[in-house]
Amino acid sequence: MAKNIVEKILSAHRVAGSLVPGEELAIRIDQTLTQDATGTMAYLQFESMGLDRVKADLAVSYVDHNTIQVGFENADDHAYLKSVAQRYGIVFSRPGNGICHQLHLERFGKPGATLLGSDSHTPTGGGIGMIAIGAGGIDVAVAMGGGPFYLTCPKVTRVLLTGALQAGVSAKDVILTVLARFGTKGNVGRVLEYAGPGVSTLGVPARATITNMGAELGVTTSVFPSDAVTHAFLVAQGREADWVELTADDGADYEQTVEIDLGAVEPMAACPHSPGNVASIASLAGRRVNQVLIGSCTNSSYRDLKTVALMVRGRKVHPDVEVGVAPGSRQVVAMLAKEGLLADLVQAGVRLLENACGFCIGNHMSPGTDAVSLRTSNRNFEGRSGTLSAQIFLVSPETAAAAALTGVFTDPRACEAVPAGVEEPATFDVDDSMFLFRETAGRGVPETAIVRGPNIGEVPAGKPLPETLNGVAAVKVGDKITTDHIMPAGARLKYRSNVPQYAKYVFEHVDAAFYKNASAIRDAGRHVVIVAGESYGQGSSREHAAMCPMYLGVKAVLARSIERIHCANLINFGIVPFIFDRPEDYDAVAQGDELACDGFRSALAGDGRVTFVNATRGTSFTATAALSDRQKRIVLNGGLLAAVAAGHVS
Repeated sequence: MAKNIVEKILSAHRVAGSLVPGEELAIRIDQTLTQDATGTMAYLQFESMGLDRVKADLAVSYVDHNTIQVGFENADDHAYLKSVAQRYGIVFSRPGNGICHQLHLERFGKPGATLLGSDSHTPTGGGIGMIAIGAGGIDVAVAMGGGPFYLTCPKVTRVLLTGALQAGVSAKDVILTVLARFGTKGNVGRVLEYAGPGVSTLGVPARATITNMGAELGVTTSVFPSDAVTHAFLVAQGREADWVELTADDGADYEQTVEIDLGAVEPMAACPHSPGNVASIASLAGRRVNQVLIGSCTNSSYRDLKTVALMVRGRKVHPDVEVGVAPGSRQVVAMLAKEGLLADLVQAGVRLLENACGFCIGNHMSPGTDAVSLRTSNRNFEGRSGTLSAQIFLVSPETAAAAALTGVFTDPRACEAVPAGVEEPATFDVDDSMFLFRETAGRGVPETAIVRGPNIGEVPAGKPLPETLNGVAAVKVGDKITTDHIMPAGARLKYRSNVPQYAKYVFEHVDAAFYKNASAIRDAGRHVVIVAGESYGQGSSREHAAMCPMYLGVKAVLARSIERIHCANLINFGIVPFIFDRPEDYDAVAQGDELACDGFRSALAGDGRVTFVNATRGTSFTATAALSDRQKRIVLNGGLLAAVAAGHVS
């Protein structure tokens, strides 16, 4: 039977379950990755499992998010991560080595393999032909221990690419075009598989940009074929042995097919405050720009930054624009330096930033009050930059460089500085010296002492689901609430290893009183309920957006819809993800309403349909938590770790 690429990889890794779309499926994970913002908690959870080493083929711990060390917290976390890596057989990427997704693509990604990462942009690996999925840290910890990863078997949409991109138009414009077509909600349980003659015109870094920002669609992942272009990339990285050809069979089935003519794609921007709020650069032309930042895991490759350097060569950035460039890896930095391209950037007036996430997560280079900032990163959620009033636009490196030179939104196709094309090098500079413990990967050094600074806390324990829900709607939020809304990133991330401290900032920018109100409800012996609109939990895989609410006594989320990764994280921490049976019932619940349900636990053990009584208003409504038997066992026990400890989840 003819298979598409997704079916080929999933069937080769199937452990249990069905390959029928919509049904639960368990797959074997070949590789895992973590980053420091999520990795500390993932490794604390791994430690709690009592295993002597990692059992996945490869586990890599990257430090790329919180590299700025103001106070002891980040430095202590880095020391913890390093010691855990040595102890359990994990490859450790030192601070300064680069951004996890760029590095993994360069040095570890393998066509046809599975990758699970505690970062929502792990689908970057799909650019090299992997099934690469973002997940909560606890799911990654289980995979490191050799356990399977459970997901809903996805529907597959084929994105048929034809033609070739114009000069001045690049992969970022392609994925923004895809976002304009599909939007950021309603795509849960879907994978995008790219195909067609246009694929061969895109290099691996371009493909990775497209799969990276597929995360903003809400799809499970995105994937490209592994072809001659992939082979050339791996040869250039000195990894030819990792290449396998991987394409869809003739006659393979897809749930739907959409076609994009690359030649018709024009420069685009995601406007504030959503990656799905897409407009053409032509429609924005002439608008003032205050800041331009180029980099992030989306657009920090050699190709992207060389393009920018060539555009600014011999020119100066506009005097009213602050410009910064953050390369994706030391490899990129070294190659740009050897070719004199770093000098071109510096002489143009560009600030060289650390090769880390930095500005993308609001941990550096926050713009001024009401400033307009053009960025090549992947998210522009309100306040994510660190400045609540800033207007953040997501654009391609070409568009960013054009604005840096002119001081306004400028169509790069009209900019004489745009190079006709930047060829991928025949050989990349390879220096793996900042990947530690490669020689003990998978084995570890058992006698290693784990370093635990005062900021390293414990994994909070969940409690079994009660028979009766005695709840209060502590907060009511609208549509498209992101994990950044729930748990602020930026400077607050330094508390990621200390849940009681980090929990003080839940919904900080949405409802500053939430921590106080939720704590009071919890301390009174009642249950906290969150009420939400559509697409609740967009964005990061950061499981703290479930863990910290669990710590504050949240037992249920009532929403019109919930995004995939966050829904899984809620379940893993014993919070029941309910969907209103009638969407209009969302309007009949207000913050502060008392919500009760007798037989709560029994209903969850059954069909998951629960009747909530709104004692405040004298009304009732129903909602359903559509859980598999495995997921039911998890929530009934109070979370995944509790269920594993009780022997109720294999």
